[in-house]
Amino acid sequence: MTLPSKNIDLAVREALPIRLGRNIASRRKALGLTQADLAERLGVDTETLSRFERGKHAPSLMTLERLAAELLATCAELLDEAPATVTSEAHEMEALIGGLPQSDVVFIRRSLKALRDHLASRAKGN
Repeated sequence: MTLPSKNIDLAVREALPIRLGRNIASRRKALGLTQADLAERLGVDTETLSRFERGKHAPSLMTLERLAAELLATCAELLDEAPATVTSEAHEMEALIGGLPQSDVVFIRRSLKALRDHLASRAKGN
């Protein structure tokens, strides 16, 4: 049995933060969030989030778990080889209103419903 060389081990250790960072950035962008938005939700500096996304720094396990929750993903998806993607418009909408006070969420739902009803009645009139 041959042991992996130190160079291969180093390459593997460096690849994980880069892959994680790429997946965080991809998921964040797919959800329409800015780095500032996500950093605020996590309670970290924008520069810290930027370091995560560039693979310069790996988040703690607790932060990784919070990142996954904010990005509507699992930790496994963020660590996966393939970038995580938004699976439905409902997830995207959930991400957009996540973290808002409940009164704002209620307002958004009412507004969306009123807009839907308006557009439906307009379509009937054509």
